[in-house]
Amino acid sequence: MLVHGGSGGVGHIALQLAKQFGASVYSTGGGEQQLALINRLGATPINYMTESVEQYVEKHTDGKGFDVVFDSVGGANMLNSFNAAKLNGHVASTVSLVEIDLSTAHFKGLSLHVVFMLIPMLHNVNRQAHGEILKKIAQIVEDGDLKPVLDETSFSLDEVAKAHQRLESGKAMGKVVISH
Repeated sequence: MLVHGGSGGVGHIALQLAKQFGASVYSTGGGEQQLALINRLGATPINYMTESVEQYVEKHTDGKGFDVVFDSVGGANMLNSFNAAKLNGHVASTVSLVEIDLSTAHFKGLSLHVVFMLIPMLHNVNRQAHGEILKKIAQIVEDGDLKPVLDETSFSLDEVAKAHQRLESGKAMGKVVISH
């Protein structure tokens, strides 16, 4: 499994959960600190700044592609996710608000999953199933096997714009905290 953005607020949780469920996890990051965090969390780090998608797919999958790609970066990176996935693979994203050409996904026979659990829960769809998922995650947390990472910089409620700038800078690692 490949997690794009494995040092970010969502990605660092995704890679830990994937490890808990037995996946071999690889994850992209863009600097020494991000790569060190990814490694510390148990995934094989990939420096997207020095390796192309083609290079790391060849290196880690013998050119076949990853079974599952979880994209917590979104935007134009969705195309990287399509290119990194194997034929008939799965791509899941939490940030897919983008207009892109789906040709690669089509020709590779990919399954594309948009993950936004809040919508079905608001409409009372699969609420029980989501509850079971949350119970499993709660157990992983209670067992100490899920370690949330908080960014080194925290912000007050008056500094929301600065917090957003921190996220946009790509320097944030883990969750950015805003407190009142």
